This record gives sequence, C-alpha cells and structure tokens, in this order.
Amino acid sequence: MKKAFHRRGDLILQEKPFACVLQPQYRQQRCDRCFKQGKVLKCSNCLYVRYCNRSCQTEAWPDHKDECAKLKALPAGLVVPAAALMMARIIRRLQKGGDFQKGYYTQRYYRRFHDLMPHEENIRQDAKRIEHFESLSVVLLRLLDEPAIPAGGELLRIYGKMCINSFNIVDNETITIGTAMYLGASILDHSCRPNAVATFVGETLQVRLLEDYAGSEVDFGKIFISYIDLLNPADVRRGELADRYYFGCECERCRDEAERKLMNAAACPSGDCEEPLDLDDGKLLACPACRTEIKHSHREQFQEISNFTKEQLAKMKDVAYLDVCQLCLKKQKGILHHFNVYYLKTLDHAFECAIDMEKWTEAIGYGLRLVDGFRKYHGPFHPLFGLLLLKVGKMQLYLCQFAEAMKSLHAAEKIVRVTHGEQHDLYRQQLVPLLCDAAREFELAEEARKGSGSGVEIREVMQ
Repeated sequence: MKKAFHRRGDLILQEKPFACVLQPQYRQQRCDRCFKQGKVLKCSNCLYVRYCNRSCQTEAWPDHKDECAKLKALPAGLVVPAAALMMARIIRRLQKGGDFQKGYYTQRYYRRFHDLMPHEENIRQDAKRIEHFESLSVVLLRLLDEPAIPAGGELLRIYGKMCINSFNIVDNETITIGTAMYLGASILDHSCRPNAVATFVGETLQVRLLEDYAGSEVDFGKIFISYIDLLNPADVRRGELADRYYFGCECERCRDEAERKLMNAAACPSGDCEEPLDLDDGKLLACPACRTEIKHSHREQFQEISNFTKEQLAKMKDVAYLDVCQLCLKKQKGILHHFNVYYLKTLDHAFECAIDMEKWTEAIGYGLRLVDGFRKYHGPFHPLFGLLLLKVGKMQLYLCQFAEAMKSLHAAEKIVRVTHGEQHDLYRQQLVPLLCDAAREFELAEEARKGSGSGVEIREVMQ
C-alpha cells in the first residue's frame, strides 16, 4: 500500500553508483569497492587498488579486470589522478553496454547516461576545464587502449557529464573520500533552501526528506538538494554554481535581501545592542534599534577587518591554524555581527583546529558559539549541524559535563535521525553509544551528589 504522506527523514532514493573512484590519499586506508575504512589488502596483480575482503574483490573484478593490467604497467609509485581513473571507468562501463543501464529514481521513472547534459559549449568556453580535460586525455592513454578512447567530441561530452553530474562521497565526518556518478540521482536539482539531503553508506547514495511531503509518489521535480556550501552570501553561492555547474541560481533564498544583509552584517557599536547593521552602501547613520551613531571610523574598521578575515580564510582553505583564527576572532569582536558568515567561518575553523590540538574546553566554546549560526543558515536539519552538536556533546562527555553532554547529544540525535536514518553507522555506532554513556554517567553523578549530602557534584576523571 502506497503512503499518502511522506515524513521528514523518510528515505526517498537509494542508489549504487554508475561509476565511482576513491580519492588517492585514502588508497591505503579504504576499500576501493565499498570505501570502508580499515585493514585493506592490495590486488595481488596490479598492487594499486586495495580491498577490505575477498567478497569486495570478487564483486569489483568485472570492472577492475580490464584496468588491472593498465595499472600494473604504470611506474612504481605513480598516483593516478582520481578524475582520470573515474573517466576511464565510465568509458569502460559505456563500452560494456552501460548506456542502456537504467538508474531508477521512482518505481516507474529512470535516467540513462545519454539523458545527462554534457554542457559541451560551456566546457569549451571554460579555460580551466579545457586545460583539465586536455591533461586527463593524456593520462587516459595509459589507462585505456587507444582504440577504446572515444573521439574528441564524444570524449569531451563524457567529461562534461562527469563534471556536472558527479557527487562527492563523504564519510561520517563529511570529509570527501571519493567521487561517484549516480544516474537516478542526477535528476535532483539544486536549491539554496533544500527540502532533501544526500548522505552516504559507503559508496551507496541515500536521499532523505528534510520536510514533510504530501502525496503518494514523490515528484522529483519538486525535490531539491544543495550542491554547495550554504554558509556563503548569495553572490558567492551564485558565483560557485555558475563556475561549477553553469547556471545562475534564482531560488527564493538567493533573492532574500534581508539574509544578504545579515550574512555581511556589522555589529552595533554600542556593544549592548544585537541589531545587525548593513554598512555596505554607507547610508546608515545610526543603529535602527538603539539609535547609536555609526561613526566613519566604525565603517572603516568593519571594512578593514572584513577584508582581513576574507584574506586569512582564503589562505586557510586547505590548512587552518588556530593562532590565525584567534587573531581574526579578536579583531572581529564588536565589529562583525554574530550572524556574519565570515565570523562563523572563522569560528568553524577555530573549532576544528582546537579539536585537532585536543584543546577540548576551547573547542566546546567555539562549537557552542556556532550553534545559532549553523541553525540559521544550514537549517534545523542538516548533517553539518548534527555533526557539530555530536562533536560538542562528545567533548562535554569526556570532560564530565554530563548534563550539558546529554543536551547536545539529544539535539544531535533529532537531526541525525532525519538526515542519516536510524540504521546509519553515524547514528547506531557513534551517536547512540555516546547518548547511553552520557545518560549512565549523569545518573551516577546525580546519585553520588545526593549521597554525599553536600550538594557538591562528584565527577569521575575519564581516562
């Protein structure tokens, strides 16, 4: 019997990839077939790819056997670019009848490879993409027999379809570990205010609703996911979408002028007022809420610190440094509003840096300051928001802050149950055990406090 109503958190699409590739830096840690992390053994022939067990190796063999000899012939130590290996796998799949493979997104409707848009003209006019394509074409000569490589025009169309329709496969920490193409899921369009979210179980894609949906069958023309990081102003999001996907976003959120101003807001100079100020056009003379005068020096300081923050964030795109984050946060205090996205991005970097350095108390402080901003811009149900609360709760538990840990972990549970589902490893193997530990430790601490008769909470030192 068909459901007349789909609830938030319902799984509406699950799909195996048409083709996928593990990021090279994880080859020695993850299985090339299922992407599982752990002990992996090399293919005894090519010594390049690795598998977690015999079953995965057997399942992968029909696809791997043709590339195996090519990988074996490569010079020792040479690392194949992920995009080149992905493209070679797509070409081999197509040559084995892959163009007839159907990726179902409902019981009746499906997509095939030829349904995907190649964006050929856009690619030809994109200097960076053309340069990338030409470099991949050279590498393909080492991964495929020359007669097997499609002619230039067709090869470019395959490249375009790969670029535009690939998903980044992320692990439970939302770190990109691979890339995959899903035929059915390619139907999903983008919105900066999505009503669905994509997560992964190994290489398998799962799409869940973030909102209730009325109707017995989901109309995927009304389902949207986000292709990009939402913690950016509309002009940055639009630029990223235009550069990567060749379309201009005109969603409701991108037209929201109030949010645009908030994302770039200055703090009120009074120090006590929380009103966000729009200083972009230079016309605002006083705070609309408390009437504090906005002096020229405050405008200059805001502009200077905003530019400084953007420069530092750009430098920390790949590697962040806690001391740099702390310097930015010190300069931002009283100047950037707490909903300013560049303040939030700085906090996020500081949060992750403090965790890496095992500065738990400091990390908790940064994490708690992120909560309101993440909720506002990512929405109440988002994997990044759930993961933030889970990390904060885990550290609070470690520091014996049991009541606080329970609060954070319960909030995380409500989100992760929606975004990942109760069967996902993040929910079952990470979140639920932490919740159980927090509840048990809280009860023990309460019993000890009552038993002491002094009203002083007794806390065990967690090793």
